[in-house]
Amino acid sequence: MHRPSLTLACLAVSSSVALAQGTAADYARAESLAVRAPHTVVNAVNQTNWIGRTTWVWYRKTTATGTAYVLLDAEQHERRPAFDQARLAASLTAMLKHPVSADSLPLGNLTFTDDRTAIQFSPDSVRWRCTLADYKCAPSPPAGGQGVGRDFGGGLYGALPNDNVPPRVSPDSQWEATVRNFNVYIRRVGAKDGFFLSSDGSDGNAYAARSIAWSPDSKRIAAYRVRPGFRREVYYVESSPEDQLQPKHSSRLYNKPGDVLDVEQPMLFELATKHQIVVDNALFPNAYDMTPLEWRKDGRAVVFEYNQRGHQVYRVIEIDAVSGKTRAVIDEQSPTFYEYSGKHFRYDIADGREIVWMSERDGWNHLYLYDGLRGKVKQQITKGPWVVRGVEKVDTLARQIWFQASGMYAGKDPYFVHSYRINFDGSGLTAMTDADAMHNVSYSADMKYFVDIWSRVDQPPVFELRRTSDRSLVMEVERTDASALYALGWKPPEVFVSKGRDGKTDIWGVIIRPTNFDPARKYPVVENIYAGPHGSFVPKTFSSAQLGMQQIADLGFIVVQIDGMGTSNRSKAFHDVAWKNLADAGFPDRILWHKAVAAKYPYYDIERVGIYGTSAGGQSSMGALLFHPEFYKVAVSAAGCHDNRMDKIWWNEQWMGEIGPHYAASSNVDNAYKLRGKLLLIVGEMDRNVDPSSTLQVANALIKAKKTFDLLVIPGADHTSGGEYGDRKRWDFFVHNLLAVEPPDRNTLGVVMAGSASPPAK
Repeated sequence: MHRPSLTLACLAVSSSVALAQGTAADYARAESLAVRAPHTVVNAVNQTNWIGRTTWVWYRKTTATGTAYVLLDAEQHERRPAFDQARLAASLTAMLKHPVSADSLPLGNLTFTDDRTAIQFSPDSVRWRCTLADYKCAPSPPAGGQGVGRDFGGGLYGALPNDNVPPRVSPDSQWEATVRNFNVYIRRVGAKDGFFLSSDGSDGNAYAARSIAWSPDSKRIAAYRVRPGFRREVYYVESSPEDQLQPKHSSRLYNKPGDVLDVEQPMLFELATKHQIVVDNALFPNAYDMTPLEWRKDGRAVVFEYNQRGHQVYRVIEIDAVSGKTRAVIDEQSPTFYEYSGKHFRYDIADGREIVWMSERDGWNHLYLYDGLRGKVKQQITKGPWVVRGVEKVDTLARQIWFQASGMYAGKDPYFVHSYRINFDGSGLTAMTDADAMHNVSYSADMKYFVDIWSRVDQPPVFELRRTSDRSLVMEVERTDASALYALGWKPPEVFVSKGRDGKTDIWGVIIRPTNFDPARKYPVVENIYAGPHGSFVPKTFSSAQLGMQQIADLGFIVVQIDGMGTSNRSKAFHDVAWKNLADAGFPDRILWHKAVAAKYPYYDIERVGIYGTSAGGQSSMGALLFHPEFYKVAVSAAGCHDNRMDKIWWNEQWMGEIGPHYAASSNVDNAYKLRGKLLLIVGEMDRNVDPSSTLQVANALIKAKKTFDLLVIPGADHTSGGEYGDRKRWDFFVHNLLAVEPPDRNTLGVVMAGSASPPAK
């Protein structure tokens, strides 16, 4: 095999030098891209925020040297620097005791006071406040109040309930309620002694203090009594801690599919009579989660949302405050899954007498107007073969809804998000945006103006200020200049569309070619896969954030990304392909898409196809070699949830439902014996997202099946694709196995690879 010689001098090699694929020049070009690409796209606005209820906007944009912060006066149509960045950097340098650059200020969670005289931000774990008259900065006092968290049920990872909360004071300020000896305890504010409202709480079935909710008239209390479920722990050994020689061990609570969860039982109490009202649980017999108890403003009922285990039933339930009888105000049922995690919206009008509700019940994600008293649909507000992507505002006076949607324009990219307005009765649908692009819209508090950032993969972002009343353009605020990026030889991805497995549905993807692309050559293909059903992932906006894919392409590959069936933001039928079948990962659509590209472009070599992914993409990339080895030949799988029974409960039960034989059918562990092709597994030993044992168990299964594979464990790493070292191993693995070229011997050359972007992770 050919062994290229890579030296530091190669980092300056131009794109015209490489005569073959996987050469030293290709590596040099790919590695140096991380150094050359930053700051080549200027005036790209990457964050906008309206200031309070004013008509001022602050935004952040790229410059040739870093980042600039700007204020926009929507009324006067004027821009100016948001503050003196050099003075702020000097102040922060003194306060933080380390150098701070004016071009890269650490202004996380930045906010302005309404009068724009001060800012607050979080450069680290501390919130800071700086006055802009003198640039004096100091830690900001923590916000007061104690929020009510959703600590009932399993939680994301099974966190233990935290009942170390102050007593709940009644609305009339006369009483306070807490939990003592596992029961609800009441006393007058300021009094030493009080009385118990309940007596049925116990160590294994206690009332949760954080769940206590007073009625508006201070006459009743609602609370959950909670029977704890199984507290599963995931265990870790940190082999190489920074602060000591010996390893450390730790654990964290982490619910997995099939685990027994907390059982929450709502109870009502009348203060005057000390009467306890037992609530029948017939409408919520098998909860995955139940939301905090909310009183109707007139005190007639208590409301909560019930998410049934398996995610096929979701209800909005009201408890009558006097009788304790329950009724389902909204009863959402699906033969597959109700997507509570990404397509859920509820807005109560007139104390719940009407409700705006989101549902996929007609096969597309739409909005409905409910009669909240009768529990019946009054009106389907939005309708058609397109999807609502989010709600910005419900105007109860004008009876209008401002929302985002995609897929409304036939023949256009169905993933482009536009903004719209519609009346409650479904009339008056009005598009607020018009450019054929992906739109990011934000309205002023008075809805008089909106700002719109729009772009495509081949169109640098444009930032506009528009008037809401007639959608007219007030001013073009910024237009991105990407000329320096193009000068590097970079070209935007090509958008490519082909038909899916049904022969009718369009499957969308992008193609990224090397900067020194030569159509006379034959290029192996590398697919970047992320098939998580919780979203869609093919880039839709202009960004050099595809840097990681471009670097791989510059080694001598064509790199692609595709949204196959089973991902989100299309029809319910498109999405349902994932139901109890995460192993599918849209592969039948992906393979047809690849073949369609190859039919158009002779240089696209589908005899040499590799694939890589992280997290859910790690599961899918290995799955490509198990379930479709006739097509995929090489895979790099990082931080994979290789068996969905080993991964977090909330994500896996959402798509796979309750435990059953379908989990084994989708398991890379149970199917490891099927491996064909070349596989590299990467895992961080301290992965707190996906249990790292998932990767080690699939490695164990491969060893038992006498399969050959590579394994890279990153000491101390969390959920990761491997960082710079993992990127290097991924590159080398594809170069060696798809190009048949020996990668550089960095042990001899002593070259440290420049940083590069990593793929997304769940």
